[in-house]
Amino acid sequence: MQKKVVKAINKESFIFLGIIILFFGFLAKTMGLANMFSTMMKTAHDLLLNTVFFIMAIAVLAGAFGALLTEFGVVALINRILSPLMKPLYDMPGAASIGVLTTYLSDNPAIITLAKDKGFRRYFKKYQVPALTNLGTAFGMGLIVTTFMIAQAPKGQSFVFAAIVGNIGAIIGSIVSVRIMMYFTKKKYGIEEKALEGEAEFDITEYREIRSGSTFQRALEAVLDGGKAGVEMGLSIIPGVIVICTLVMMLINGPKDGVYTGAAYEGVPVLTWIGEKLSFILKPLLGFKSPESIAFPITALGAVGAAIGLVPKLLQQGLIGAREIAVFTAMGMCWSGYLSTHVAMMDALEARDLTNKAILAHTIGGLVAGIVANLIMSASQFMF
Repeated sequence: MQKKVVKAINKESFIFLGIIILFFGFLAKTMGLANMFSTMMKTAHDLLLNTVFFIMAIAVLAGAFGALLTEFGVVALINRILSPLMKPLYDMPGAASIGVLTTYLSDNPAIITLAKDKGFRRYFKKYQVPALTNLGTAFGMGLIVTTFMIAQAPKGQSFVFAAIVGNIGAIIGSIVSVRIMMYFTKKKYGIEEKALEGEAEFDITEYREIRSGSTFQRALEAVLDGGKAGVEMGLSIIPGVIVICTLVMMLINGPKDGVYTGAAYEGVPVLTWIGEKLSFILKPLLGFKSPESIAFPITALGAVGAAIGLVPKLLQQGLIGAREIAVFTAMGMCWSGYLSTHVAMMDALEARDLTNKAILAHTIGGLVAGIVANLIMSASQFMF
């Protein structure tokens, strides 16, 4: 992301200092200064040991598996099956399905690498290119989010169906997001101008690049490269999980037994209070049975890695169940921290002036994803 130069000291210096003093002053007054710092450090430490490394392990396995699927043409096969659906569902060329699969197996910005490729870009009209931001974000970290949610099921339960429902919700949310975004891009670019003219080195829908060497060597290199990418992704989410989750957990939990002791996961339940006030909306639309569940979608706005870090504790406390897992999967996949990536992604696609439109479209898409997942879970309970 580009930086700009401003005065060393301006009004935001004092505004931000005031916010910091008010926020931590409020926590310290309620919890006690020593308890506040003790809880903060212990919560961050527990998140690092019991959540971050678990997510990283899943990311490594998912990365290795995804690299194998790509190396031996399974992704190309899936792409061939999905390609005919892209035009009627998204008003996108079949090549866009490559972007869907790439981001599902990795993260949001992966689609920007594709969009910069001339061989990929030549399949698109100019109005379709900015919408790739919304399309890619809606599937970002999809495999990791899905497998993480399935792995959280308590003994004797299964979250496989809930995770599948969440994926369906995310797909529908992505369609809504892309279609809304294209309403704005068509007004700006029209529908005739191509994104790029000319011939590519090879047709990426008909051919694929592979590693050199024997089948065993290719498989080994794919596993190692994919696992390495998983480690890098796992490392990249550490700040988000530890910083954001620590603050969020301190804003949804109260003291244990009514007394602050400085233990991990204590706090002042501000978000819980907000969730209670909004329960008349959250319950019918998203099916949340507890106000604490609001923490997940709020966190997913900025970092889905941090958001899924909240799930184990919410499950342990009995605050969420299969319905929430479905809704979390849908909204986590679809939003996928879009507020922290959309600006840079739109800038990379040279459509910075449409950033606000992309954010608006994706906000609506994520809400639709959650609502659809909730409705499907309700219908399944009624049917079965």
